[in-house]
Amino acid sequence: QVQLVETGGGLVQAGGSLKLSCSASGLTSNPMGWFRQAPGKKRVFVAAITGTGTITFYADSAKGRFTISRDMFKNTIYLQLNSLKPEETAIYYCAATSGNINSLNAREMDEYDFWGQGIQVTVSS
Repeated sequence: QVQLVETGGGLVQAGGSLKLSCSASGLTSNPMGWFRQAPGKKRVFVAAITGTGTITFYADSAKGRFTISRDMFKNTIYLQLNSLKPEETAIYYCAATSGNINSLNAREMDEYDFWGQGIQVTVSS
């Protein structure tokens, strides 16, 4: 049974940092990603990483401020969030796919088969 569990969310001031973790069980070396959903808005792509951890993909809004990484031994991925903005207040979701990801499909929610329950990140102004 696949389970994704996010941790590390919370309240931070604008300009601050947080590091999210997503621990995966029932999966090994699957491509994974992070999405977020702000109140009243659709869920959107943030970042993704291949199964080997060698290739990463980012939403334009995340480039230069967020970093996705993975620890193969711990079967965990991370999302380092820096210079956070109030408008980035959202529930952040971890996702994993049974397939492969590339520059064409990494941003598509439909590519991901498994989802975590989400974790709240609140950025105060």
